[in-house]
Amino acid sequence: MTHCRALLTQSVRRNLGDAILLSGGLDTSIIAHLSVAADEKPTCYTVAFTEADAPDVAFARLVADRLGLKWRLVKLTPDLLAKRLPDVIRALRTFDPMEVRNSVAVYHGLVAASRGGSSTVMTGDAADELFAGYSFSFNLPPKELMGKLRALWSVMHFSSQPMAAALGLSASLPYLDPTVVSFAETLDPSQLVGARNGRKFGKLILRQAFERTVGRRIAWRVKTPIEYGSGTTSLPRFYEMKLSDEGFRDGRSRAESGDGVRIRDKEHLQYYSIYRELFPPPSTTAVTGCRCPDCGGDVLSGSTFCTTCGSYPITPVALP
Repeated sequence: MTHCRALLTQSVRRNLGDAILLSGGLDTSIIAHLSVAADEKPTCYTVAFTEADAPDVAFARLVADRLGLKWRLVKLTPDLLAKRLPDVIRALRTFDPMEVRNSVAVYHGLVAASRGGSSTVMTGDAADELFAGYSFSFNLPPKELMGKLRALWSVMHFSSQPMAAALGLSASLPYLDPTVVSFAETLDPSQLVGARNGRKFGKLILRQAFERTVGRRIAWRVKTPIEYGSGTTSLPRFYEMKLSDEGFRDGRSRAESGDGVRIRDKEHLQYYSIYRELFPPPSTTAVTGCRCPDCGGDVLSGSTFCTTCGSYPITPVALP
């Protein structure tokens, strides 16, 4: 654990920024504490969708107050959501609901940081991927866990980077530092997943290494995806209420018959409608020999997930 603390301390020093997207979870809280230890006082931005509860707010305020950092609560209203979605979809070229739902909160925070005069924004990206932070890992046998993680490492990407670039910012990802990645690759499953008070946790080594630094309440906070912490997990219900059933049926029919795209629900249709205002149908721009059976977009051979439409699991269609 001493080595873990030292590596991350050095990584944060190499990847310092003047702002941080602070969720108040383990990953960003570690970065905030280590930034202060490196004599950097990043401004903290926390995003909350106004139409739902956003549990990140209380935790992020706690961390910022403890460290004496400037903290900005960035409210995402329905009107601002409508304004941000085209920019997110343009930057990422996707209408995958999960990706959009998570990324729109990040993008809104990046916009606030840019307007606040920041140039480099730190995020907690890659900690969950490298240190088994996702819930799917908790009940896997050790050998299967490492196989899943290695597969994840080979395809992991982070929307904060292209979205920051679109705003003229730099996204700084201390957990993606090569030294941290190399360290994570050497860990045993028992160092990644473990139990505390009858509950299983991922990122075990990070929690144990930084418990005294960030405090017990933050160190053992249950993993909360961005969409839950910011409140954007309510977007499926939001669009279910906003769009009529007849409008959904018509839109879904047009997407399938005209573009060869299968639409799953009203939220999916909302994002695809924006996508089509920006781009042609996915099948018309595909360049590889493998396509997603649900949207016609490019996928890698053997892939089970489509990054364009979010379909999972899929069996790619090989073109003759």
